[in-house]
Amino acid sequence: MVKLNRAVAVAMRDGAAKGLEIIEGIVKRGDLSEYHLVHAARADLLRRLGRTDEAVEAYERALNLNTQEPERRFLSRRIAELRQS
Repeated sequence: MVKLNRAVAVAMRDGAAKGLEIIEGIVKRGDLSEYHLVHAARADLLRRLGRTDEAVEAYERALNLNTQEPERRFLSRRIAELRQS
């Protein structure tokens, strides 16, 4: 969890690509691989970088792992927005 928070802070300070590098490492190691917020954060950074197809996949992964209805609606909206663009 601390690594994810650090990745988000790095992305805010140094840009989406730097934060994504850290999150990719987290995902590759399997750390928090079933935690929806890792995939949601990854999706957001991919979206910011214009990597739409990868962002949709990551948002879908986050959606599949999430059980909270407000968050599911948010993730579904993001997916729809990316598919329209």
